[in-house]
Amino acid sequence: MKKYDVLIIGAGIAGLYAAMQIPKSKKVLVVCKDIPWECNTFYAQGGITTALNEEDIAPHVADTMSAGAYHNDKDAVEILSRTSLETTADIINRGMEFDVDDDGNILYTKEAAHSTKRILHAGGDATGRHMHYFMMVQNRHHLQRNTLVYDLLIENGRCYGVKASVNYQPTTIFADDVIIASGGIGSLYEFNTNSRTISADIHGICVEKGIELSDMEFMQFHPTVFVDTPYARKLLLTEALRGEGAHIIDEEGRRFLFDYDERGELASRDIVARGIFSHKRKTGGNVYLDFSMFEEKSFEQRFPNITRTFRDLGYSFPKDKVSISPAFHYANGGIKCDTNGCIEGIEGLYVIGEAARTGVHGANRLASNSLLEGVVFAKRATDHLLAKEQIAIATPKFEKDYANILHKENDKIYKHKLRKIMWEDIGIIRTTKGLHEARNLIYDMKNKEIGRLLELRLNTASAIVDAALARKESLGSHYIESIK
Repeated sequence: MKKYDVLIIGAGIAGLYAAMQIPKSKKVLVVCKDIPWECNTFYAQGGITTALNEEDIAPHVADTMSAGAYHNDKDAVEILSRTSLETTADIINRGMEFDVDDDGNILYTKEAAHSTKRILHAGGDATGRHMHYFMMVQNRHHLQRNTLVYDLLIENGRCYGVKASVNYQPTTIFADDVIIASGGIGSLYEFNTNSRTISADIHGICVEKGIELSDMEFMQFHPTVFVDTPYARKLLLTEALRGEGAHIIDEEGRRFLFDYDERGELASRDIVARGIFSHKRKTGGNVYLDFSMFEEKSFEQRFPNITRTFRDLGYSFPKDKVSISPAFHYANGGIKCDTNGCIEGIEGLYVIGEAARTGVHGANRLASNSLLEGVVFAKRATDHLLAKEQIAIATPKFEKDYANILHKENDKIYKHKLRKIMWEDIGIIRTTKGLHEARNLIYDMKNKEIGRLLELRLNTASAIVDAALARKESLGSHYIESIK
């Protein structure tokens, strides 16, 4: 029997930073579903927030609470901001290179709903990619790819490991401690900015095991996404573009967002996304991101990846404007845990990063707080794990296996149908009628001849629609439209 001290599910920023905190003397296995860089961290453009100093903690907390519609857990937000001073210094001391000016001073940028410039970036608009590579290089533990977890081994309030498909073979992996760092739920939605591997499997297992998911109604939609591509993952246009002066305009060239909020393009994401969605629906016209105010050379220097990617699609930035739409971006809710990543009632099981619901984001995440959440709570979870007394426990036998039924013949058809339902009825603007219809359709699909993985997705979709129906009033990214 192969057994590890720690199993980390996910090789994004949360999983890798957790691995960096655990000494080489421990037997640690980091697993990812596909190739390691097929994760949301790799696609993160804007940057990582940090409190600038002690004095900036209170304003950072205030900005986070305000963006989260005050639904946040204030203690968790204070932990996030205060610990950022420590984790940012640690990452820089270990050799992570953020963008600097000609004198070597770190450059900070400002994004929507931040009261000051406090966001570090790397490679211009490739922060996630640079940080992911840096942490991959720093990782001293074994990283195993092509590992799809389809069950948690839980008995009598303790987690003993997982069942997974490893290179398409059913495998049982035992561990004293399991850290879930599997990301959000993006593949549930027709239009999303997420990696193709982010499909809510682990959340679905939690539903099955009676582990609470919390704040699942608060799904965040990024306002500025290029959706005219055939791929499920759409092209994000970072918030930093608006933070540094880009405008959102309609077909008449009018900056219509000021009709919805006095901050215009710099209102929080939920307001901007809803404004664009409503305006497109009302006018039937297109909405664009306009960069014409930028100087060509400085634009390319600051946003090299966006310039290059869109050049390949025939655009010449900053001269050309580009049509945009909101798309699903981030799960504010997730697997409920405390501020050490511990899951109540289950010994030996932690959750960190986007998969977790620590309470830091409330009803709507503040821009660039996600990478920060990944590192801060990875550190707290590993501190807690390493400090506790290790007791040798006999591993029980786990017989049941689903490996031969992960996929069924019609799963693809149902999966596509589910993604459409999620976008249309559990998306940016919701109605009670639409939510009830969605719940019935999801329930119908659950009773079909389906594979294990689709069943897990449907479990998670059910949790989202139930949470949305339970919250009768609009709050943050959960917006209920009353039909007169």
